[in-house]
Amino acid sequence: MNATFTIRDHTLHAPSLPAGLYPVATPIGNLGDITLRALETLAAADVIACEDTRTSGVLLKRYGIDGKRVSYNEHNAAERGPDLLRQIEAGASVALISDAGTPLVSDPGLRLVRDCAAAGLTVVPLPGASAPLAALVGSGLGEGEFRFVGFLPNKQQARRSRLDELKADAATLVLFESPNRIVDMLTDAAEVFGSERPAVVARELTKMHETFHRGNLVELAEEFSQMERVRGEIALVIAPAPPAEFNTSDTDDLLRNALVEMKTKDAAAHVAALTGEPRQALYARALAMKNER
Repeated sequence: MNATFTIRDHTLHAPSLPAGLYPVATPIGNLGDITLRALETLAAADVIACEDTRTSGVLLKRYGIDGKRVSYNEHNAAERGPDLLRQIEAGASVALISDAGTPLVSDPGLRLVRDCAAAGLTVVPLPGASAPLAALVGSGLGEGEFRFVGFLPNKQQARRSRLDELKADAATLVLFESPNRIVDMLTDAAEVFGSERPAVVARELTKMHETFHRGNLVELAEEFSQMERVRGEIALVIAPAPPAEFNTSDTDDLLRNALVEMKTKDAAAHVAALTGEPRQALYARALAMKNER
């Protein structure tokens, strides 16, 4: 098979692929955000399984790739998945792509990966563009740990219940939301998390009209409520919950309770996460408590 692709009028050859499933990250907006390895894989694959063949066709046409496309999405996965599995077992290479970004991140494909792994077939993920990471990097919120939450429930009661579960999370939160629900989301988040929690609304990431709206949750809710129409795909980044305030006796009680079920090191780490106190100092106090017994 003489597979090729084109970059700015330059035709390049793609090496053949061994049999397997290749989840390939594609651009989330700007079609230039794709890796050379991804283009080689899409050009060489025997089959390209697309969430929507028409949407993916725009990308493939841009790079002169004319491979065999089939649809694979939440509506036909039960029927199409076994067929793709059989093709891989017979020696085919199947590239799996979503409409935008990294497959399996709020997109279909998890079942197919699981089935391939269970059958002992090769799965080769190709990293690339990711809306949650782009939003997180551009937000400037939080340090270290973050948590991707995806879409929250559409109905208010269920959404607030989920927010209540997340309000004390010490990680930066990254969520997806639709333009027609962003005001409701921000309003609910402000009531559950507290009005002063910093947040960033990232719209149209990597596209011409990319914008980052910064402020606390109340300010952002007010800003978006005044817009005549909100457009574009949205990622919402919310700063971590501030550390809870504990006095020394509270911390000692937490340590004693943790030591009942945990090793000293684990108890110290657990209480450090709850209180924000230095882990080493808590470890020393935990050791002293064990010696007092």
